[in-house]
This record gives sequence, C-alpha cells and structure tokens, in this order.
Amino acid sequence: MKKYLIIAFILVSISTFAQAAKDRQAILNVLEKQREDWNKGDIEAFMQSYVKSDSLLFVGKTGPTYGWQNTLNNYKRSYNGKAGMGVLTFGIKKIDFLNKDVAFVLGSWHLKREKDEPQGYFTLIFKKLNGEWKIVVDHSS
Repeated sequence: MKKYLIIAFILVSISTFAQAAKDRQAILNVLEKQREDWNKGDIEAFMQSYVKSDSLLFVGKTGPTYGWQNTLNNYKRSYNGKAGMGVLTFGIKKIDFLNKDVAFVLGSWHLKREKDEPQGYFTLIFKKLNGEWKIVVDHSS
C-alpha cells in the first residue's frame, strides 16, 4: 500500500511540474505576442493580452487606471503612432505561480525610439481564464 502511495505521489508531482512548464511557456508566448504587436504599431492587438474587463488594473506613473478601455485610451494618448511606440524589448526576470490559475511576472521593458530610450520595470498578475492566460494587473514604471 505504501508503495502505491509513493508511486501516486510521484505521478501527480510529474504531472503538476509538466503543467507548470506548459503554463510558463504560454505566459512567455503571450508576452512575445505583445512585443510583436507593439513593434508593429498595433496597440489594439497588444491590448488583447489584457482581460477585457472593468476590473483590469493598470498602475503607471500617473497612478491607477481601472478598465480595459481606459487602459487602451491611455496607451493611445501616451504613444502616438509607430514612431511614438518605438521598438519594445522585454527582459523577463521571473515567473512565479501563486496557484494553478494565477501567476506573478517580474520583468523589464525598454523602448528604442528615434529621440530617446525610455526603460523601466513591470510586475504583472496573470490569471488563467477559460484556458487562456490574461493580464489582470499591470504595474509598469
């Protein structure tokens, strides 16, 4: 009996580890898609990684913004056209799973534009909704 419990524990552990690896890659894919969309100058596509809800929380230099549409409007005001958006790169520092459906991401961002190169850090909270990882909180500075 003890032998079967140990085998069951090992199988569950392997399955959990494999799922975490898949989820980690899925989050990295979301971030890569965001980077690609940004670099195409497509803010609307970039925003598809965020939960389309009034509960979305974005915290930036001007403070908190609630809601998907408000966040989109802020991006459009702050980054006028492809030249204003520049070329975005990310540096992902860590991805921690808070539970099977919630992840914390820490990273850096860098924009290369004709006249400047702003950069900073971000923390994101991702939530798995209907099988898709979506950003529900973004704190970028």
